[in-house]
Amino acid sequence: MIDYPRHNKYGWRRWVPSWKLVTGLCLGFIGSLMAAATIAYAMVEVPDPNKTAKAQNNVYYWSDGSQMAATGGEINRQIVGIEQIPEAMQNAVISAENKTFKNDSGIDPMGISRALLNMAKGGQTQGGSTITQQYVKNARLGDQSQTLSRKFKELFISIKVGTDMDKPEIMAGYLNTSYYGRGAYGIQAAARTYYGENAKDLDPGECAFLASVLKGATYFDPAGAEDIDPAATPAANKARATERMNWILDEMVKDNHLSAADRAKYTKLPEIDPPKKNAQLGGQVGYLVALAKSNFLSKNEKGIKADDLARGGYEIHTTFEKDRVEKLERAVKKVREANIKPDKRPKTDTFVQFGGASVEPKTGKIVAIYGGEDATKHFTNNADQTGAQVGSTFKPYVLAAAMRDGVRDPRQPEDQADEYRRKVDPDKSVYNGKNKLKIKKYDGTVWKNEEGKEWLQRNDGDESYKNINLREAMIHSANSPFVQLGMDVGIPKVRKAAIDAGLLESSLSTSNVPSFSIGISEPSAIRMAGSYATFAANGEQMDPFSVTKVDYEGSPVYKHDDTPKPAFTSAVASNVTDVLRDVVDDPEGTGKNARLPGREVAGKTGTTDGNKSAWFVGYTPQLSTAIDMYRLDDNEKSAKKREFLEMFGTGGQDKIHGASFPSEIWQSYMSEALKGKPKLTFPEPEPLDAEAVWGGGASSPPPSPSNTPSSTPSSTPSGTPSTSPSGSPDPSQSCNPWEDWTCGTTGGNGGNGGNGGTGDPTITPSLSPTTTPPGTNGNGGGNGNGGFFGGSG
Repeated sequence: MIDYPRHNKYGWRRWVPSWKLVTGLCLGFIGSLMAAATIAYAMVEVPDPNKTAKAQNNVYYWSDGSQMAATGGEINRQIVGIEQIPEAMQNAVISAENKTFKNDSGIDPMGISRALLNMAKGGQTQGGSTITQQYVKNARLGDQSQTLSRKFKELFISIKVGTDMDKPEIMAGYLNTSYYGRGAYGIQAAARTYYGENAKDLDPGECAFLASVLKGATYFDPAGAEDIDPAATPAANKARATERMNWILDEMVKDNHLSAADRAKYTKLPEIDPPKKNAQLGGQVGYLVALAKSNFLSKNEKGIKADDLARGGYEIHTTFEKDRVEKLERAVKKVREANIKPDKRPKTDTFVQFGGASVEPKTGKIVAIYGGEDATKHFTNNADQTGAQVGSTFKPYVLAAAMRDGVRDPRQPEDQADEYRRKVDPDKSVYNGKNKLKIKKYDGTVWKNEEGKEWLQRNDGDESYKNINLREAMIHSANSPFVQLGMDVGIPKVRKAAIDAGLLESSLSTSNVPSFSIGISEPSAIRMAGSYATFAANGEQMDPFSVTKVDYEGSPVYKHDDTPKPAFTSAVASNVTDVLRDVVDDPEGTGKNARLPGREVAGKTGTTDGNKSAWFVGYTPQLSTAIDMYRLDDNEKSAKKREFLEMFGTGGQDKIHGASFPSEIWQSYMSEALKGKPKLTFPEPEPLDAEAVWGGGASSPPPSPSNTPSSTPSSTPSGTPSTSPSGSPDPSQSCNPWEDWTCGTTGGNGGNGGNGGTGDPTITPSLSPTTTPPGTNGNGGGNGNGGFFGGSG
């Protein structure tokens, strides 16, 4: 009997659950969620503002692991009751941050949903938007991680806080736990820090300002925070704070928290006290801590910000070597005390500043800096960017660009491929070192500025060198050759070489004027030391850094990781080093004061126009150091315009050069810093695939006897060349065809006949920029070589 399959009268429906089952499952799921939420709600603890005052310090360590400072996380806070907090302060944050605060439930469901969805997608985290949520976030100091679990905790705490606490309690808790910058937690500490008064005495303008810094003191404190972000300058911060303060006051008027008449009283930023420095951050330590802090905040990938760091609990391990920091400080102090006498020479010796930085070439570690006399008295870190121009210490980048990228063909367009460029040999290439040299563009035409004025380049001391090769020009620090060389190579290529070496593009002048090549840019001492370190490392560039690792409550949150970048070939780098060695070793070299007996040293001096800054930057194979000097009144209380002052007569010297005090400090420090270290040698300069280039109208040697005409030519050309001139520039010419179109290449064959006549210098050949330049005077007769101005037979 055949067993037929039984007919299924239900078909597909047998696989679909009934509505009763679906309803039951949904109710069960919802019930489970509600039960879980109820349990979570019951378990969370409402934060106590007084407990949050027990935050930790941040501990900074020297490179050897010993403690350098414990700071940055100590809490400056005094809890005050809501009755001591002005209504203007409460209303300022309500108008600025949470207009519905008095009536809302304490959470923003839409905002939380966006934050959770964004985190689930792996995007950036977002914080709570209500005052209640921000209070909860502030109070949970032990866990600032941006995770889903933390967000759920914050959600339940916010709900409970909104239910169990009155609005005045929440407001007081928020204002007592918020961070206002300058180490101030809570409204009372903020009032004392910024205004030297109690919170209860704050006026509406002061309240609106303090509500502004809650948005982020880094960008709203008028004192600035350039150690954290170069964009956070005092001027920029003041503008931002003023704008936000006025906006908050206007919002308070709209919300009926402030009358228009009272609002009109507060239009300018209230007078704010200068920052008060922590005593333990005196000397160099304050500069070191600020630099390490900035390095960590800019490099960490976990989103740790200044506010997080200010709460403490971090262990920051730095690259700074205590003994070298002390040696650099002693070297500066020795020169300062012996030479700088503001009491005796107030017009020339006041406001003198020194800065310095020392970097390991192979690693990029910043082992020492000198930021100023005392971080608690002089707030600008002189090792970081100060605005001081670097002068002739910029010339090595011009030379590196000429070796790597080459000079341009004057017959080709301005933007040229490598095939048209000629790479420069520093020993064979000769440039005009004349004082007040008329600078030309790469194509031989005279350079003029926007006003139509020509550029006459002066040398230091108005010295003239006439013909000089680039090595000698570097030894004597002649300006004319390098200014013209920069024009021949192209300023964009020079800028690129400087950036590749390690300078920040933001520190370089954006102008393509001739003087770019002699240091009108403003890199920091740290970056100058780091970029010269690229040459010391034979062309391998490492960004300077100051933090090796950071732990938070025993767990790692950051570790420095970097690999060298190839900036220049070893041939280019070794030849730059070889030239800079002669700047120090040559008896006439400007860097001879920096010699270290028994050690190989390469370096360069720098002095700027107007004698407003002076530098020495130099290196050995294992250490690169930059020292700068300038005069600047940057006292924050001074009403004077912040500008660099001349140094004629400073220290009893007619003029300050890089060869004077900066190189003296460099030599003194490096002698001590390298004591006991191996005496390493630089690699031998590798052969360059480069040519001899004649620039700036430099005249070449006279023709050899074999090229002298055998008979006296007639004074007038007796004919024209039978062929167009061809060939390459002839170094035996009395002028340079790559610079001057009135001379040119070896001529073509002359026609048959008598002696060719001497070229008439008054005749100007009609050559277009794409035509081969005219040649030398040639001998006529037979098939002799005839130049452009030579006659045919």
